[in-house]
Amino acid sequence: MKLYSLSVLYKGKPKAVLLKAAYDVSSFSFFQRSSVQEFMTFTSQLIVERSAKGSRASVKEQEYLCHVYVRNDSLAGVVIADSEYPSRVAFTLLEKVLDEFSKHVDRIEWPVGSPATINYTALDGHLSRYQNPREADPMTKVQAELDETKIILARKQNSCCTIM
Repeated sequence: MKLYSLSVLYKGKPKAVLLKAAYDVSSFSFFQRSSVQEFMTFTSQLIVERSAKGSRASVKEQEYLCHVYVRNDSLAGVVIADSEYPSRVAFTLLEKVLDEFSKHVDRIEWPVGSPATINYTALDGHLSRYQNPREADPMTKVQAELDETKIILARKQNSCCTIM
């Protein structure tokens, strides 16, 4: 499970404007990193442009899953992850990031902003924290603990039955 990109965009007319983004391209070779980052930026903008306001969607692009959430106020977020990353956790992350972003960045800046002019530094922290969904998301952590408990109980039941 891997997160590659977390982006905040403004769905303008006719184009989506990238406001801020964080990338983890460390798993790619040094010479591929800039083109992979450009691909992720382009894909994020394209998906936001093609998504309706007030919608959430998951789109498969090559071996990646792109999760997009466009709010009714035109603020949008995109997470690009591998296909194993849980979509519920990705949408939880997007909702959290967009809520924080709208509180820290004035709405007047959204249509004219750019990564250089927007002062919001929390994306890198969110991207690294959510690399492990079990640690970042309480529901996923509880589900993992339940799964482990089921395995332990099944082993105990099997060992109990083999003794008799």
